[in-house]
Amino acid sequence: MPTRYDTAAEIAAWRGLVRVEGAVRRELDNALRAADGLSLWDHAVLRALSGARDRCMRMTGLAVAVDYTPSGLTRLVERLERAGLVRRDPCPEDRRGSVATLTPDGQRRFVRPRRTHLATVRAQFLGRCTDGELAIMAELWERLLPGSTA
Repeated sequence: MPTRYDTAAEIAAWRGLVRVEGAVRRELDNALRAADGLSLWDHAVLRALSGARDRCMRMTGLAVAVDYTPSGLTRLVERLERAGLVRRDPCPEDRRGSVATLTPDGQRRFVRPRRTHLATVRAQFLGRCTDGELAIMAELWERLLPGSTA
């Protein structure tokens, strides 16, 4: 007996989501690297820290915010730290943890590729949808993951 997951519409919806998300991420990563030498993941970390209170976050919270593994984030932040974009300090409340803080250079490097980021997202995704389609997608994302569009 077929299950709900066997329908062609479900398979097409899932495959489409995965493929479109991957294609947009690859294009965005390529555009950011070409424009400013930052990867999409570098940009995600700088964006998260830029929007955080005092421009700092515990490493565990930062990993969740950018949807990255804790060990991978440690290596990524170490690279950003060597570049002078992020500073890491022991967490004042719990010395076992670390806090990542955006440096002034990191803030400047985050702001610089904004136009590239937006232009690429529009060209690869947003600009290919009508306003109505975008509203439907935003509503759907909120239903699937409340708070995801905030």
